[in-house]
Amino acid sequence: KCEEGLFDLGIPVLGICYGMQLACQAVGGKVDNTRSREYGRAMCEFTDRDSILRGMQESEQVWMSHGDQVSQIADQFTAMAKTSTCPYAAIRHNERPVFGMQFHPEVTHTPHGGQILRNFVIDVCGCDGSWKLGDFADAAIESIRKQVGNKRVICGLSGGVDSSVVAALLYKAIGPQLSCILVDNGLLRKNEQQIVLEEFSNHFKTDLHIVEAEDRFLADLAGIDEPQEKRRRIGHAFIE
Repeated sequence: KCEEGLFDLGIPVLGICYGMQLACQAVGGKVDNTRSREYGRAMCEFTDRDSILRGMQESEQVWMSHGDQVSQIADQFTAMAKTSTCPYAAIRHNERPVFGMQFHPEVTHTPHGGQILRNFVIDVCGCDGSWKLGDFADAAIESIRKQVGNKRVICGLSGGVDSSVVAALLYKAIGPQLSCILVDNGLLRKNEQQIVLEEFSNHFKTDLHIVEAEDRFLADLAGIDEPQEKRRRIGHAFIE
């Protein structure tokens, strides 16, 4: 459950799928299991196309993925959309900027879901849409330079998105002051070591060190089939 006070703060809230169910339940609505589980494409009838649903057609395809659904909404909510098996596919609070959607506007299978998210961010939240990823990169690079100064930095590089982005920003900020370490634990994706090597030695020209540790990690995992124990052992091996 979520805190009921969340909806008294006056801040915009958009509950998607389970988030909508939590919001309804928190303020007196009902959520029930339904025999008519929805998973996949569904035709949704938009009965209230103001505010967050501005620009939607009367009937459009959406993507559903749920077994439970809202069966009754509190008096302070109004239904905005429905499907043949889901009477509350979208709802809004009558006085506050609180919305809920049983379908998923964030996936490509809801063709105009981006319009809904845009309406929420710009019209409801009041953002101006001027932010660009490049602006973040520039600010992050400048912040790194100020924080690091003339010191050196060691970056653990796994080949995943998070560490690769961090390594790229660090290199752009401090160049030769950066050293990256990739531990090949035998669990990397196919050709991942070579991909990282090409990207961060040839393109970014970083001081990249590769530690061949397959035998150590795989020995620690021998005979272990429980996922959580595998994660614990992998983490412990990294620390050691």
